[in-house]
Amino acid sequence: MKIRILCLFVLFATFPAFGAEDLESVKKRFIGDWELADYYTFPANGGEREMGYIGRLSYDRFGNMAGLGMPKNLPERQQESNERLMQGFAYWGPVSWDLDRGAVIHHVQGSPMVPQWVGGDNIRYFEFEGDDILKLSLRDNNGRITATLTWHRLKE
Repeated sequence: MKIRILCLFVLFATFPAFGAEDLESVKKRFIGDWELADYYTFPANGGEREMGYIGRLSYDRFGNMAGLGMPKNLPERQQESNERLMQGFAYWGPVSWDLDRGAVIHHVQGSPMVPQWVGGDNIRYFEFEGDDILKLSLRDNNGRITATLTWHRLKE
């Protein structure tokens, strides 16, 4: 009996339960400016790769977002190259939420770095740790996590 109770506790403690929070309170938690703390990818063949990125993410009170990120060493690499280097991500657009899936959907209106994103949706599965850490994950069509981005809230 104790094992069953423990299993249920672990299941509910680790599953994102957004039902207790209504949509408006979730939206308010997103509003603000965030700094990228780490960005990891998880290749299909296993392991993890730290991407070495810096970035910013903003959500406003009107339901819009903007995200920017680039490799930390891009300026140094550019100095060593005669070609214009472009890497990273930059996009913006309105957002919506799917609380049943624990997802925020970025409806991409502009993306100069990845133009094929325009008109599409970037789905990010979210998790808050307190009020100042936001973890976003990307998943493939099978539900496997392919990347995580951890953001820290910027404060005055």
